[in-house]
Amino acid sequence: MNNITIRLETPSDYRKVEELTRRAFWNVYKPGADEHYFAHAMRNHKDFLPELSFAAELDGEIIGSILYTKAHLVDDEGSKKEIVSFGPISVDPRFQRKGISRMLIERSFEAARQMGYGAAVIFGNPANYVGRGFVSCKKMNVTLGESNFPTALLVCELIPGALGGKHWRYIPSDADTCVLDTAAVDAFDATFPPMEKAWAPSQEEFYIYSHSSVVR
Repeated sequence: MNNITIRLETPSDYRKVEELTRRAFWNVYKPGADEHYFAHAMRNHKDFLPELSFAAELDGEIIGSILYTKAHLVDDEGSKKEIVSFGPISVDPRFQRKGISRMLIERSFEAARQMGYGAAVIFGNPANYVGRGFVSCKKMNVTLGESNFPTALLVCELIPGALGGKHWRYIPSDADTCVLDTAAVDAFDATFPPMEKAWAPSQEEFYIYSHSSVVR
């Protein structure tokens, strides 16, 4: 798909990106979705990074999106390192598994390096990201809390050696806490065309990954 353009998101793209995100995540991780509300609300959060928010465009239509927030790592001496985290990353279901997410990640990683960021940490399905340079948090000695290595916590050094072999504790942005306001999520979702909520096997897969840890 050589005719896809990867460009920065603009304010005029916001609703289109939210519509895209809703379609991409509907019934994937739970019946329905809240990622489109997260995309909507995060743009007003202090950790939002518009410089790294890219859209994939095909023939004037946005078919992919990646959004970023700042996050932090803290070492055993209390020193803090600012890093980046992305999500949601969305691809229109019609165009999934065609390399669009790879293009979005690579372009945004290039921009993040230019901004001086040395690492990215995300929560995600390892099968989707190990081919993009991410490894288990345990391999990079990055924990959630004191000694928890979640299976879904993945780390990528954007600049080799940026983490220096230290032990780090991951401090994510609290931007995603907006989705805990279920009334706000439902009210926002009501502004879109109705879609049927349903169970899908991917929801059980997500539960397994999000509730498991690497112990060795």
